[in-house]
Amino acid sequence: MSHVADDTEPGAAPVTVVVATRNRREELLRTLERLRDLPERPPVIVVDNASSDGSPEQVRRRFPEAVLIRLAHNLGAPARNVGVLAARTPYVAFSDDDSWWEPGALRAAARAFGAHPSLGLIAARVLVGDEGVSDPLNAVLAGSPLPRREGQAGPPVLGFLACGSVVRREAFLAAGGFSPVIFFPGEEQLLAYDMAALGWDLCYVPDVVAVHRPSLQRAPKASRRRIQARNALLTVWLRRPLGVVLRETARLAARTPRDPVAGQAVLAALLRLPLVVAGRRRLPERVEDALGLLASDRSASR
Repeated sequence: MSHVADDTEPGAAPVTVVVATRNRREELLRTLERLRDLPERPPVIVVDNASSDGSPEQVRRRFPEAVLIRLAHNLGAPARNVGVLAARTPYVAFSDDDSWWEPGALRAAARAFGAHPSLGLIAARVLVGDEGVSDPLNAVLAGSPLPRREGQAGPPVLGFLACGSVVRREAFLAAGGFSPVIFFPGEEQLLAYDMAALGWDLCYVPDVVAVHRPSLQRAPKASRRRIQARNALLTVWLRRPLGVVLRETARLAARTPRDPVAGQAVLAALLRLPLVVAGRRRLPERVEDALGLLASDRSASR
């Protein structure tokens, strides 16, 4: 395994926070204030996805201690890959411009990684909104039906929220990071598959807590649904067996008469078919077996 120089101060948690952002200046500044106040005093890397709202200038003026990387073009979720490559700590936590970490969370993450050498990714407990309501995904991850081996850091999972995740840098990079084929959103699923395929554990660790105050600056609902459906289908095409590919494609296409967004998602996915062909590879059987167990559990709970 490779080793990364740790540039954190003595006694600090060896975790860098990477924040990817695009045209959310005020929310980004709020997030950076929260991160600056953390007792761990983590290094912060801001990767700006070609913002046009003055975000980079404000970051440079108000947070000179943060590393700012300005991209010429919007890379989507893979902008985080740029930040991870620039990090000089063994672990990296992700924040979006509308999320941050609770005090002590990064230290708890570093302890978990240190105690569990096969741990590649921590799915944190995420609190949402001003009231700090538990994100519904927390209960799903905590109740994961995947068998837990003795000594694992928490319930094993095959999904997570990017803004509530901490990664072992070498594991993230070995898996290729977030895929440009997916772009954004829903980028987490493919990365989870690829890290698991390499033998890394992904675990829900509720002692690691992230806070998410969802941005009001969002794409229209229909547009979000179309892109989410497209990316879910692309993820299937990139990694799942042919039978699953055909079934999921047919299922989405069959919804078109009553839901035009479904048909639009299939067409949008087809536009990326050359990229899928170039990047397609099958998952190991053990990962496919785990996905089958998750699917059976979802069906049983309906």
